[in-house]
Amino acid sequence: MRFHRPRFVVILVFMHSAPASPIRVVAVEDDARYRASLEVLLRHSNTFVLEDSFAAPAALLERLSAFVDSGGHPEWDLVLMDLDLPGMSGVECTRRIKAVLPGVRVVVLTVFEERHTIIEAICAGADGYLLKRTSAHDLLMQLQSVMAGGSPLSAAVARTVLEVVRQVNARAPARAPGGSPRVALTDREREVLACLVRGMSYKAVAASLDISIDTVRSHIRGIYRKLQVHSVAEAVGGALRNGLV
Repeated sequence: MRFHRPRFVVILVFMHSAPASPIRVVAVEDDARYRASLEVLLRHSNTFVLEDSFAAPAALLERLSAFVDSGGHPEWDLVLMDLDLPGMSGVECTRRIKAVLPGVRVVVLTVFEERHTIIEAICAGADGYLLKRTSAHDLLMQLQSVMAGGSPLSAAVARTVLEVVRQVNARAPARAPGGSPRVALTDREREVLACLVRGMSYKAVAASLDISIDTVRSHIRGIYRKLQVHSVAEAVGGALRNGLV
């Protein structure tokens, strides 16, 4: 259920001094009421300047494509990205933005705190993951943090990430004396695993590698067995931890 009320205007007094170069922000949010509250918050902040806001990923990607086609790039510093969006997920939109503008920070701002969603977004390139219940003051502080090189996570999200890391550590395969993990993945399994690390769905993996979804599932079962894990999140964590892709 989408029920976000614009509460942000109550903290505008916290932003006193303007930086030399305001942080240029765009927002992708289909909830008109929440998008309006973000616009009010950012437009009254001396730290940030709202360049634009979009109700769907397609509109942002069209704008980005127009810049690229003209031989330039949009002057965006930060993208605030919802996940449940019309036409395309925020995860896929994040991946496409990062492919063209790797230096732009993308912070997920969503109600979703499921484990697989968090891992998919981070693997797609998200620089932070915040929940919409984050207070306005904390949101501004977290956005400043990401621009300073941090990776802000809401408390509930941070707990989920820690749980994934602990589970990966608990199930980590034995290491050889030289320190390399004893994991004998086939070339195809490594390709499938690399796709999972990028946050791709089973269907997207199948299309990318020109194989059936059943074949993808078969490879994933093999990956699970060899990594001694039981979920995509654990497989991704094991791949990143052990440098398998």
